[in-house]
Amino acid sequence: MPVTGRVPASTCLNERETAYAHHLRQRVYRWLAWLVLAITPAPLLAGDVPGWHQVFAEDFSTDVPLGGFPGPAYQSKWVGYPDGGRDTSGNGTYFPSRVLSVGHGALNIFLHTENGLHLVAAPIPRLPTARQGQRYGRYVVRFRADPVPGYKLAWLLWPDSNHWPADGEIDFPEGNLNRTIGAFVHYADPNGGQTEFKTTVPEAGGWHIAATEWLPGKVTFSLDGHLIGIATTQVPTQPMHWVLQTETELVGGPPSDRAAGNVQVDWVRIYARY
Repeated sequence: MPVTGRVPASTCLNERETAYAHHLRQRVYRWLAWLVLAITPAPLLAGDVPGWHQVFAEDFSTDVPLGGFPGPAYQSKWVGYPDGGRDTSGNGTYFPSRVLSVGHGALNIFLHTENGLHLVAAPIPRLPTARQGQRYGRYVVRFRADPVPGYKLAWLLWPDSNHWPADGEIDFPEGNLNRTIGAFVHYADPNGGQTEFKTTVPEAGGWHIAATEWLPGKVTFSLDGHLIGIATTQVPTQPMHWVLQTETELVGGPPSDRAAGNVQVDWVRIYARY
């Protein structure tokens, strides 16, 4: 069973202590991002689909050099974890100023090592409301990745409350970049637990469209128009926000300093229920 974005890699401390330490650190990053999210709502873009009202759309039409994202072109619609924070495994360092750029109609996430730091990023789309996230929704992204060893995707819906595991978590796509795509629903339960769906589709290679539909009592995952699975056990009920958390993998130690490559995001859509 693959591990998920919330399970720590360290074996030096016992599992409970390590999980607590990593989640405390992650809560600080998410709280800082929440402050920015709550200040200035993003403009609403049209584009509803049956049953869903579009509340966010991004096509990355304006180029931004490395170090310039979000900048004036995107700061009304994007935030993220700030430079200097450690990722879930503790082996990577969030450093959007050295990782994120926009070119050729895509957000580029450049995973690499500088000065001994394994650099990663976690951009966060901003909804056009005073709230950080929303209760229920449809989340769709078109993406591709290089098979960079030592790195992974853990693109997730995280509870606005930061109460984990009590308020749950939804992850898709998730998986190491040199392995296959998975989907997970972490139960909204103080005791934890999860529903997991595996695929045989590689994370890396061609373009994919991943869609998550979160409704009362049900989460549906689809990849390139094909159903991956439907979760119905202890589905989260509290407002959540989407984080494109791209980080180092959780087992096997830190990446090689020579490992480098890109994850590209072509477009992003978020919908609310009518």
